[in-house]
Amino acid sequence: MPKPLQMIVACTENRVIGRDRRLPFDIPEDKAWFHARTAGQTVVLGRICFETWPKVLADGRRPVVITRDATLASSAVRVAPGVPEALAIAQAMPGDIMICGGQRIYEETLPLADRLLLTLVHAELPGDTFFPEWRHLSWRESWRREGADARYRYTFSILERVRPTG
Repeated sequence: MPKPLQMIVACTENRVIGRDRRLPFDIPEDKAWFHARTAGQTVVLGRICFETWPKVLADGRRPVVITRDATLASSAVRVAPGVPEALAIAQAMPGDIMICGGQRIYEETLPLADRLLLTLVHAELPGDTFFPEWRHLSWRESWRREGADARYRYTFSILERVRPTG
């Protein structure tokens, strides 16, 4: 039985996840949520996300980086040329599988995802990197918590994919 695929993302109402290779918002509570949920897990991510996440190897994370650049491989970092290969590697590794971005990786894995750990930032911000539209898919919200800081209101949600039976 394959392990479920979980996506974790923070995006704005207009689905922005990045601008100039950075998050378009700075929400300490969301960063703490993200780091706590990915600690000790297998994280699947693209090369840019890998290169711009300084703590990717901290807290027992096991990265599988989707890139054609084999020089990124090490004893701590697995490399795969595409999403199917990365997911096959991740299935054989310990811990949960957490899809961590970026845009292309999210686009390719959203149809496969079993769970979405979503931080929805209640703002519309400019950006150049987007999370794919997820609201048209069948999800059941299993957990929710509202949050806010001095700049933003946001909602943490865990959405479970509802698959047709039969």
